[in-house]
Amino acid sequence: MTIAAFKNLHQRHQAAHLARHGRPLAERTEDSFDLRLFAVENFYAEVWHSRGDEAILFIHVFDRPSGLSDYLPLISLGEISR
Repeated sequence: MTIAAFKNLHQRHQAAHLARHGRPLAERTEDSFDLRLFAVENFYAEVWHSRGDEAILFIHVFDRPSGLSDYLPLISLGEISR
């Protein structure tokens, strides 16, 4: 799936696609939010939740490496290659 096609999906379908095809890479917190980063085909998806809540607030997608800067210290390349 392309990033454009993913963006056109309803959030519920985006979450389902991530559950089936996304590879979890890292988790972090920012202010009062919990964020999870997924690799999906040729792009990344960042899932935002209110801290302690499982309901998804939104899913931010990007394909530029600069979007990974907050995650780089958290990602283990050994885990990705498995």
